[in-house]
Amino acid sequence: MSQLFNVYCDESCHLENDQIPVMVLGAVWCPQNICGKIARDIRAIQVKHGLKPDYEIKWTKISNAKHDFYCEIVDYFFNHSDLHFRGLVVPDKSKLKHAEFEQDHNLFYYKMFFYVLRNILENGNRYRVYLDIKDTQGCEKIEELRNVLHNAHLDFDRKAIENIQHVRSYEMKQLQLTDLFIGALAYVHRGLNTNLGKLAVIEQIKQRSAKSLIYSTLPSERKFNVFVWEAS
Repeated sequence: MSQLFNVYCDESCHLENDQIPVMVLGAVWCPQNICGKIARDIRAIQVKHGLKPDYEIKWTKISNAKHDFYCEIVDYFFNHSDLHFRGLVVPDKSKLKHAEFEQDHNLFYYKMFFYVLRNILENGNRYRVYLDIKDTQGCEKIEELRNVLHNAHLDFDRKAIENIQHVRSYEMKQLQLTDLFIGALAYVHRGLNTNLGKLAVIEQIKQRSAKSLIYSTLPSERKFNVFVWEAS
């Protein structure tokens, strides 16, 4: 029987000339009919830790004082069988040779999102895809991503993906989970180690996932999937 899923996509260090070598894209997904309960559960955890219900979970906000809260959010994700994550890491953007592949960085960006989504979409199910809005080119980005997916025959009849739209991260708790996990991947792959709170959260993710975060997981991994993309 067909099931409807929401997919929450975000990116970190995705700009071509931001002086940061690593680029990370990712998505959290879950059945659409439990999205409201997940958001309520997360707000309850926030209140438990003395935070406001509308507090926005963000990797950049993690400090040693808040690491207990963020570790509990990690536990919530891994304890909830209907929550899933897939992250894609480009370790070194400086090695990209766009001209050789007749593309620019924007097209490469959408190709990478194709690689994120192709391991999420399953035949027979339906999906609503939400992208964190970053700039004023929202409509163009959505249409470009839709075209890449369509041309790759991932959604050839345009029925599997019911909708692709931009949202603001503070509006959706699941999107904030994506921000948390791609932030952790970026921190690890950049070799950073100065924030004790972030290191504690990374260690919690490693323990709960039984993954190093450095290497790709098996493509079939459904709970916490990581794909480290290497330039050919």
